[in-house]
Amino acid sequence: MSETIDRRYKRIRPALDAIGQAHVLAFWKELSEEQKLRLLDDLEQIDIGALPELGRLATQTQQRRTTWDSFAPAPVIPRESVGGEIVERGRSLLTSGKVAALTVAGGQGTRLGFDGPKGALPISPVKNKSLFQLFAESILASQRRYKNNEPIAWYIMTSPANDRATQSFFRTHRFFGLAPGQVRFFQQGVMPALDREGRLLLRERHRLALSPDGHGGCLLALAKSGMLADMAGRGIELVSYFQVDNPLVACLDPAFIGLHDERGSEMSSKTLPKADDLERVGNFLLADGRLTVIEYIDFVHLPDEVVHGRTETGSRKYDAANAAIHLLSRSFLERITAGAAGFALPWHVAAKKVPHIDLNTGRRNEPDATNGIKLEAFIFDALPLAANLILMGTSRAEEFSPVKNKTGVDSVETARLDMSRRAARWLEQAGVKVPRDEHGEPTAFYEISPMVALDAEEFKECQRTGEANTLQPTPTSRGVYLGT
Repeated sequence: MSETIDRRYKRIRPALDAIGQAHVLAFWKELSEEQKLRLLDDLEQIDIGALPELGRLATQTQQRRTTWDSFAPAPVIPRESVGGEIVERGRSLLTSGKVAALTVAGGQGTRLGFDGPKGALPISPVKNKSLFQLFAESILASQRRYKNNEPIAWYIMTSPANDRATQSFFRTHRFFGLAPGQVRFFQQGVMPALDREGRLLLRERHRLALSPDGHGGCLLALAKSGMLADMAGRGIELVSYFQVDNPLVACLDPAFIGLHDERGSEMSSKTLPKADDLERVGNFLLADGRLTVIEYIDFVHLPDEVVHGRTETGSRKYDAANAAIHLLSRSFLERITAGAAGFALPWHVAAKKVPHIDLNTGRRNEPDATNGIKLEAFIFDALPLAANLILMGTSRAEEFSPVKNKTGVDSVETARLDMSRRAARWLEQAGVKVPRDEHGEPTAFYEISPMVALDAEEFKECQRTGEANTLQPTPTSRGVYLGT
């Protein structure tokens, strides 16, 4: 046994003994040096001191809160009510380099039938640009439009499963025109799976059963990886958060940024009308007087007046869907990740079937029923901790078409259709005739590069000044592309 392994073992063993978790070392003497290293690496990824509290979560019978004393619709500021001065305020913050983009991109494309990081999935309707390329072009276009003094920093959270492939994808594509130094990668954290007695589970004799710690874990990962310190060094004050699966997202929205700053908000969120009462999204509402996101799995168990409630005019009473688009102040992130009590967000518990090693036989057990728990944090749990919360309403057709499934609702197909529909609308609003069929759908796919315009207003201005007319639309077998 090498000295390094021995020293690490002697440091970890007493800590595990003290909390009754040393069983994970049951096969230590049978392991090769390489296997011992892997087990030590796993153990050093987790917060051993937090295991007793996490174990108590595992033994609780009721993990989800499904009752509140009162409910009220969440107050929403309509986007159209945001004035020009506030938009200019947001543009000024972008110009001065005080805003960074943050993309949560730890997932794989397996469910979509794609072998690789989800962000590398070809998604645009004509040119088949990847999600990552669309976001990169949006950031480049923002730099050009707002004449940034410094390049806009882009932080991308990967996972242990896709970090290497993601970084390789960016290098292969030369960072899509961005400077390599403005794109920073950091890895999502992991949490250990526990049995119902709060004991660590082994997935192999030399590996812990670990799982990603949820999108809320990205905030903790920002702090642990040094990315918050990197932001401070760059003078970044605001972080524009979005998930990798939404190709319509406005990565850096000056109206949203300006409103957040003008109101002195520590965390702001975008919302949009729900597709139906039971759309599988989180729901913004006031629960016991506090702005809260209630997950779909809990929302459906709320009183019928909330789930299916209507106003006097017949519109949906609780109609604020969570678009997973947020703005967070860097000082707020520092506060909730470095407090004396540790990470401020709660851990959510999910009962799961966790394959594991039987400590008596040393064999792998594939359970038929739930036998353990996995833990994850949700970013929207930061809302109650923030001052001066802002909830801004936006348009689903303009900004939200998530890619969750291979087919059907929220799929690759629906996202491509929504991107094409948006491009067709922008063309029509700029005075360009778009052929449509008897159902009102464009008869071809349309795509407008972010490098041409970031929104309908900019495209209309380009058309008015003749800039868009200097671009030659490129017909392909898939449709019509307008870009550089």
